[in-house]
This record gives sequence, C-alpha cells and structure tokens, in this order.
Amino acid sequence: MDLIKQNAGDAVINNPAVPNEQNDAVLAEAGHSIIGGLKNMIAQGNVQEVADLFQQQGNNIAATPAAQQLQGGFIQNLVDKFGLSQTAAGGVANNLIPRVLQQFVQKTNDPNDNSFNIQGILQHLGGGGVGNGSFDLQGVLGRFTQQAGSGEGGGLMDTIKGVFGR
Repeated sequence: MDLIKQNAGDAVINNPAVPNEQNDAVLAEAGHSIIGGLKNMIAQGNVQEVADLFQQQGNNIAATPAAQQLQGGFIQNLVDKFGLSQTAAGGVANNLIPRVLQQFVQKTNDPNDNSFNIQGILQHLGGGGVGNGSFDLQGVLGRFTQQAGSGEGGGLMDTIKGVFGR
C-alpha cells in the first residue's frame, strides 16, 4: 500500500474524476487488484507471465501481459465499484499500475533493499505457503525454474529455490 500511496498523486489524489471521499477506497482497490490479479494468474497457471513481470528491467513493465491484465482488472473494478467512466478508469489505471509495478519489481529484485521480501511475496501469492491446499506452490516454483531455461535460475530464481530448500 505504501507504494500505491506514494504514486497516487496525479493518478488518484489530484484527479478530478475521482471524488476526494473515494481516494482511500480507490487506493485500496488498486492494492486488491494487484495482489488479487497476481494470485489469479498463478492459480490459473499463468506463471510465466508473473515470472516475466519480476524479470523486467527498465520501463517496459506496462507492455507485459501481466501488467496489462492487472490494469484491465483494475479498470473494470473502478467502473463497477466507483462508477467511473471507462476513460477515467483507464487514466487512473494507466498512470498508477505501471508505476507501482515498476517500483515493486525493482524493490523485490534489489538485494540491498529488504523492504520487499520475495519469500513473503511468494507465500502471500501462494495463499499462505507451501502445502496449505490452495494450490501447489512447489509446482509453481518448479515452473519458474523450468521456464528459466537451464533449470538453474539465477538471481530471483535462486532466491525462490532457497525459500523452499531446492
């Protein structure tokens, strides 16, 4: 939520399309849309899309299928829950979601930044941890490393494997 709040300025807070009394609710919805969207992607087997998101460098996150799916879900939620027009909702999502994702990925991949812990993120996205019955997180992690090519991973993949003693 801190990343969302830090990036909410023009996208939400200073946006006349979003009534001030709805600012906090819209920010909360952004958080739910991001986390819920990532969980759904993993649960539906779109692991490579999530892996690709976390492997992005630079400002091309908005072009990834995962980011586009998250933006689309957030737009629909803004239209359905807050009555924003499709255009206004698109403006909010296009200005907020890519910025938040970019910072999220940078912080997660930065070994010197412990404010985001990949182990905690994966456990949260996996429904609380390995073997809780929500879905096979160990299998998901296996797909991450298989998609990496050599199976050895590297950087993020090594961190993921380290979490589960692989």
